[in-house]
Amino acid sequence: MSSLTPFFLWWRTTVVRDREIVDAVVDPAHVGPSAGLQAALDDWPGTYYWAESDGPGRLVLTRALAPQPGERWWLHAVLFGVTFLTVWMGGALLSGSSLPWAFPFTRELTLVPQLMLELVAELFTVRAGLDFAVALMAILLCHEMGHYFMAKRYGIDASPPYFLPSPPILNFIGTFGAFIRLRSPIVDRQQLMDVGAAGPWAGFVVALIALLVGLAHSEVVADVGPSAQLITVAHMHLYLGDSAVTYALRHLLIGEGTVLLHPLAFAGWIGIFVTMLNLLPLGQLDGGHILYALVGKHQAKVGLAVWIALIGLGFLQGQWWWWLWAFLILILGRGSLAHPQVLDSYRPLTANRRPIGWLTLVLLLVTFSPVPVHYHF
Repeated sequence: MSSLTPFFLWWRTTVVRDREIVDAVVDPAHVGPSAGLQAALDDWPGTYYWAESDGPGRLVLTRALAPQPGERWWLHAVLFGVTFLTVWMGGALLSGSSLPWAFPFTRELTLVPQLMLELVAELFTVRAGLDFAVALMAILLCHEMGHYFMAKRYGIDASPPYFLPSPPILNFIGTFGAFIRLRSPIVDRQQLMDVGAAGPWAGFVVALIALLVGLAHSEVVADVGPSAQLITVAHMHLYLGDSAVTYALRHLLIGEGTVLLHPLAFAGWIGIFVTMLNLLPLGQLDGGHILYALVGKHQAKVGLAVWIALIGLGFLQGQWWWWLWAFLILILGRGSLAHPQVLDSYRPLTANRRPIGWLTLVLLLVTFSPVPVHYHF
């Protein structure tokens, strides 16, 4: 700090866990910054940014106070690999494959090598299953890495993504998603906005590409059901609901008729659906981050209204899983729908971040599907 303080009118230092956070007002003579201040900032062993919402010259600096513990990269790699395998199995199932379901639940250990060979052979014969796995894992990875890289940009201690595998016999897409852990606090609304919005936008772009390419390989079928798009799971038809995005792209690329989605298109549909779920302005979901960054403590009132609307939507549309999602959000928020305060809750969001926030909430509206799945077998 000694090389920086000559350029400051005043500063405040806060130590939180393993981080030192410096909030400083720069001498007007050095705002710009001056060559001397820039040289001192280049030598700062951490990150910094200009907090423009407080006027010119407001600087926020962050640095770690101790060497960071090494990440257990082997664990993240194993989880990624296992999840890729289970999603690949899910994609093969969606493609009409008959997988050796006795693995990995068999108690006859002598059968495991044979069943593994059968599984691998079956997976490699179903190309669409691999397409599904690559697309869905890319969507999840880009979503989480959007959060991760933005957190690192601000000097926030963030874990690499944890992927959650699931045998397709329990969850036919093969995964329960992915997440990262933020292990140090968020300083202000600018950080919260950037970290919260980076993930949904990164994942949405990849999901959009997967949906576009997948629709080009999908086919119109004679089947007429409760919606205009469907997939087949274990020889049963599962009809999927629409958002504004999926409806527009399907009509643009295919036109009228009922569409049997290629697994690649279904991966894109899942990515758009997951984007919507994450953007609900509740608790510590991405949408909760963004709305809190925009309106501060008023997010709690909006969150409560949205949560009640989800319960009502479950009754209105007969979609019981909206109740399940509402319950899970309460569990994740430890009974609260309000977003926790950032360290400097009084610093307003910068003007150039507000359009990003409102545009991201518009993304929620165009990806929202009130009836995601029509139960018609």
